[in-house]
Amino acid sequence: MNCYCNSQKLFKDCCEPYIKGMEKAPTAEALMRSRYSAYATHQVDYLVATTHVSQRHLYSKENILLWATSNNWQKLEVLKTTPTTVEFKAYYLDQNKQQHIHHEFSTFVQEDGIWYYVDGEYY
Repeated sequence: MNCYCNSQKLFKDCCEPYIKGMEKAPTAEALMRSRYSAYATHQVDYLVATTHVSQRHLYSKENILLWATSNNWQKLEVLKTTPTTVEFKAYYLDQNKQQHIHHEFSTFVQEDGIWYYVDGEYY
């Protein structure tokens, strides 16, 4: 099966090793892609674990799971990356089959060799 992040790689060779904790995402972009795949596969624990500790209080597992499961994730489009930021569009269908685009400029930080999502600006 192709990876949800639209990398053209197989899921098992792309985001799955990060989500399952077998490997650490080597870049901010790899982390962002794996987080998109985690939303598509409802991996809430991974989403919490990869959110920076200073921001975790802003999210609940219940709300993350609701957002992940109430949408049908269609595709990811990475627009621009720097070593610590990723701009992307996530395409999804809501429960009423309405098409939406989540356009975000995300910020990441690396601590002790591990990348974390810090926050995002939405367009």
